[in-house]
Amino acid sequence: MKFNRFSFRFGLRIKLFLLSLFLFAIPLLGYQYVWEMEKYLRIGQEKTLMGTVRAVATALHERPNLFNRQASFLPTVQKGRDLYAYPIVDPIQLDGKLDDWHNQHRALNYQQDYLIEGHDIYQAQSLSFKHMVGKYRDHLYAYFSVIDDSVVYRAENSLKIDKNDLLQIAFITPAGDFRRYIISTKAPGWVTAYQIDTHSSVGSSDSSYDSSYGNKPLAPEPRIQGMWIETERGYTIELRLPLTLLGSQLSFAISDIDQHRKEQKITLGTSPFKQADQLGTVLLPSPEIERILKGLDHTESRIWVVDKHGRVLAKAGDIKNSDGVWGKMTKPELTDTWYRPLQQQLLAIYDKILTTPPKDFNDQLYDVAHLQGSHLTKALNGKRGATWRLTTDNKAVILSAAYPIYSDGEVKGAVIAEETTNGIRTLRNQALQSWFNVILAVMGLGTFALFVFASRTSNRIRALRNQTEQAIDEQGKIIHPIAMSKASDEVGDLQRTFALMVQRLSQYTQYLQGMSASLSHELRTPVAVVKSSLESLELDLPASQNNVYMHRAKEGVNRLSTILTLMSEATRLEQSLQNTEKVSYAIDEVVSGCVQGYQLTQPQQDFTLSIDSFNDNSNDNLNENKVNGGPELLAQLLDKLLANAVEFSTIDTTIDIKLTLKNGYFILTISNIGELLPNAMQDRLFDSMVSVRKGKQDPQPHLGLGLYIAQLIAQFHLGSVELVNNENATGVDAIVTIPSAKK
Repeated sequence: MKFNRFSFRFGLRIKLFLLSLFLFAIPLLGYQYVWEMEKYLRIGQEKTLMGTVRAVATALHERPNLFNRQASFLPTVQKGRDLYAYPIVDPIQLDGKLDDWHNQHRALNYQQDYLIEGHDIYQAQSLSFKHMVGKYRDHLYAYFSVIDDSVVYRAENSLKIDKNDLLQIAFITPAGDFRRYIISTKAPGWVTAYQIDTHSSVGSSDSSYDSSYGNKPLAPEPRIQGMWIETERGYTIELRLPLTLLGSQLSFAISDIDQHRKEQKITLGTSPFKQADQLGTVLLPSPEIERILKGLDHTESRIWVVDKHGRVLAKAGDIKNSDGVWGKMTKPELTDTWYRPLQQQLLAIYDKILTTPPKDFNDQLYDVAHLQGSHLTKALNGKRGATWRLTTDNKAVILSAAYPIYSDGEVKGAVIAEETTNGIRTLRNQALQSWFNVILAVMGLGTFALFVFASRTSNRIRALRNQTEQAIDEQGKIIHPIAMSKASDEVGDLQRTFALMVQRLSQYTQYLQGMSASLSHELRTPVAVVKSSLESLELDLPASQNNVYMHRAKEGVNRLSTILTLMSEATRLEQSLQNTEKVSYAIDEVVSGCVQGYQLTQPQQDFTLSIDSFNDNSNDNLNENKVNGGPELLAQLLDKLLANAVEFSTIDTTIDIKLTLKNGYFILTISNIGELLPNAMQDRLFDSMVSVRKGKQDPQPHLGLGLYIAQLIAQFHLGSVELVNNENATGVDAIVTIPSAKK
């Protein structure tokens, strides 16, 4: 079985490379170790953050005034009644336009459920409004986007301020005074708030709204400022109140009076506003708690302080800068060394593979008017809690921890601290980068060493294979020795063994080659003696000439002489080829002459000869039919091939001889009709001492040297010879290819 040397082979280098792939288990184990380390770091971050909220809660324990003054004393809160002042980042311009209110989606819609007056005449399309409040520095801001089918302004010369559409404001001052104000305007524009006489009704329990209760104005309040503008569906009021006026209780109400029913009024409001004990509440961020948070200096966390209803009282820190204690770890600086470019390239690759913690994520999970979460629920129930969550854009992971705040044994609120895992992820990336740098260096050097070792071993084995292939030719002759190796390893030992084996086979082959010549030489003398003795016997005994035994003895001696001649023929030819000089001769003339001679010696066989025209008598083609070699050797080659063709041809068939020139090569084809070549012997037809004659009774001995000699002659002409079954599978074609003298 032959293997294609150019086909894919599972060589030593590939095997060692595949074995080196097991080295990749090392970075995988390291990667798994880093992930486990990240888990422990997260546990540590959770415990650290829990310690932070516990420390902040400890600073707020047993301080009831911090919560009572912030409307956190109520057992429950009612949406729309108990207001929350959202922190305002950018200043608000009192122009009646709401473009600078960036959190309008948190405004509440007031309709029939918040109806205070006019139950019997209220219609949904007649009055409704959206409302929210916010805190910016020392002022409370509020806006009212009112839908009113008919806006009625205050008459130009009227002294009354309640016979038109208006805004009612009622609150308790920090000193405990109950105050009411009405904003009533004659036209869109800047508005004035008028304080209303409350008739000393602070603390009154009368909840009736009779028509005799007047709205007597006392004096305008310049500290309450606002803008009234008219819209397509009604009007908008934008308002500002100083925080020094406000306590924890506050109510707003919009009253609507139409032209056809000026004595009937519809009022929608956050809560009843005519008596102090019915006012709603407002929760403002606590400056006292914010000062406490700033004094604790927990800048690596975002901290919320909420009351027992989940409303934010104070906030400190920024979640985008709150990476935790691990966020303080800085990235390693690139050293100014010769491998700095390599470091930069590796860092660029790591940045694409490893997830870099983002700084531009969005976190809009909470409504500060009502924080939620399992950790907060546990804290408000008196237990600490922690939870992990993704930001709303799924770019960052946030850890939240909550701890309860106690006063007189009751939970008054909770402290929530939040941090991102960006610090841990940064630390993890740094660990992975350092680990991968080491692993890449180790694996690179290890793989390179294995590859060099495998290449060197593979090259040595390949060199040994090449020497072994070149040591023996196709006929099995040893033509080159294998060099002795001085290497002390297994490959060197194998090469020395092959060298000794080839050396011994060479000696044995030389013995066999010399034996045929010696045997031929030694047998010729006794054969000659026997032959001369038989001839003498025939002369002495004339009667023995016709004796059958004498004929058999003479035939055996002649046959033995022929065998000795054939045995020495191949050896003589090989020796003569080594000393024969090549000459240029016309191949067509030699082929034509040999075929003519064979036609004379084989009259029972028909031959046809076809030779292409090579010369056209021009100067350029004078040597077109020339080849380099020996004409007598080519004649001997033709004799061997024609003899085979005649012997294997079917009776009454013709042997075709054709000589052509193609691409600088003469192609001589001898075709006969007859027995096909056996498939099992096609690769050995030109070996020495091989014959495929089966069952043929031939008086001439055949040692299987004819085709072997033909191949030697073709190789002397730098050509080749082959035997193939023809295309129709009716016979055999002998094809001789010889380069022209010009080639």
